[in-house]
Amino acid sequence: MSNVELPAYLARIGYRGSIKPTRETLRELHRAHLFTVPFENLDIGWGRKIVCDEASFLRKVVEERRGGFCYELNGAFAALLRGLGFKVTLLSARVARADGTLSQEFDHLALRMDLDEPWLADVGFGESFLEPLRLQPDRESQGYRIVQELERWHVERREPDGGWKRQYAVTLTPRTLEDFAPMCHYHQSSPDSHFTQNRVCTKATPTGRITLTKDKLILTRNGVREEKPLSSDQEWKDALREHFGIAAP
Repeated sequence: MSNVELPAYLARIGYRGSIKPTRETLRELHRAHLFTVPFENLDIGWGRKIVCDEASFLRKVVEERRGGFCYELNGAFAALLRGLGFKVTLLSARVARADGTLSQEFDHLALRMDLDEPWLADVGFGESFLEPLRLQPDRESQGYRIVQELERWHVERREPDGGWKRQYAVTLTPRTLEDFAPMCHYHQSSPDSHFTQNRVCTKATPTGRITLTKDKLILTRNGVREEKPLSSDQEWKDALREHFGIAAP
């Protein structure tokens, strides 16, 4: 990113703090990104091709003030962090299925951040940890932990019953953005992809989360969940504009 683009990105996420490449800066940037840039797959339903290209990601997130799915969000965030002087490595992740198996390689893109010690950052998984996790096994933070099994590092979330549910598994092999292009194409074109089957736009808030599905608006505040059915396409478009600042075509 150029020195001209950096202020625009920081303004997009409403960030006005320090830009020194420190642990605290990373933490605040991560939170700011999740509170302002939604996880959404709307372009797939609108018939707009998503190209696995950093410039395209930046244009969509910063100039068009949109969101995206993991490749777009973490791809753009990685560009911002590199521009600020952070050491960033792209990681491939396999998402945990309901039966305990893992999805294909490159199904998800996450970020390794190397400061005084390694951290896992992720602004593209939907509902997940708000702050980077120390890349260290069996250390709980924000209701999450990382468990190491051979070469895989599993991100797990604590459930209400006290148990742990796996979210995804990463390997620490450095990847390039081009490595994710085939799966990026798959997720926007295959009828088997959950992204072609469902429409979603969601972002974290300081007190919970706002989520818009194909037929309802879900507001979660301080653990209280409220669902509002949407009876028309116009109601859906109004909710998208009001809560996410996105105008539907």
